[in-house]
Amino acid sequence: MAKNAEETVKIQGRQRVLKGTVISTKMDKTVVVKIERKKRHPLYQKVVKMAKKYHAHDEKEIATRGDFISIIATRPLSKTKRWRVKEIIEKAK
Repeated sequence: MAKNAEETVKIQGRQRVLKGTVISTKMDKTVVVKIERKKRHPLYQKVVKMAKKYHAHDEKEIATRGDFISIIATRPLSKTKRWRVKEIIEKAK
């Protein structure tokens, strides 16, 4: 068996990688990740925080609530899951 998920999946070309915080681990093998970004308002030029939630596949269920992780795009795994956990950057305190 492979040591981690990266060894079992072939990556073709440049994959989309996002970094965010885990906000829910209540589902089986699924985590909800909140990705925050900053965008400048086109008219008023104020910097506005925007956030979006993504469902990511966590095969070994290693991520916990509050962890800062990176997720990578993958084929559709279910109705809402199009991402999987790549690595845990920082564990929750």
